Amino acid sequence: MQNLFETAFDYLRTTFDTEPKSPPHIGEAMGCWLYFTALAEEVPVLEASLNTTTDNELIQLINKSKNLGEHQLKILQQFMVEEGIPLSKTSETRPKSDPNSIPLGAKMTDDEIANFISIKIATNIVMCATNMSQSIRNDMGLMWARFQAEKMVFGMELKTAMRKRGWLKVPPYYYPPGAPKNQ
Repeated sequence: MQNLFETAFDYLRTTFDTEPKSPPHIGEAMGCWLYFTALAEEVPVLEASLNTTTDNELIQLINKSKNLGEHQLKILQQFMVEEGIPLSKTSETRPKSDPNSIPLGAKMTDDEIANFISIKIATNIVMCATNMSQSIRNDMGLMWARFQAEKMVFGMELKTAMRKRGWLKVPPYYYPPGAPKNQ
């Protein structure tokens, strides 16, 4: 899916990104720094999650989330270095371990892992929207739009899997006063 986004956003970049590049303003730089930090801290937690589950479908979703995070991290890191935006200090990667050797009270459940990924995706989408709305530079706005679209597509895949497995947390349904409750 990332190649589709790369192609679409490369087209948009060549069409709309013809302005001279001013240095990022403080809000743009802060947005980059915060998103970089969020992604960089997400990856080790996903690695730890791989160490605590034996569910093959969840392992695939964790790997997709991890790969997407690393992909966006690489693009953002290159952009930040080119623009002179400092990178944050990040956690170390996690070594692989046997999920069956971790005591039950010390490891996350599959439901908790799936909901962690879901919360991170929702947070990332909001961060991208915020950063996009604060971007004056077209290239930065397109980068955030691309990151947001990639997270949204993966989020839909995750939500479908979570619903199927009974992991999706749904708030109570709202019935307006006077509405029939047998729908």
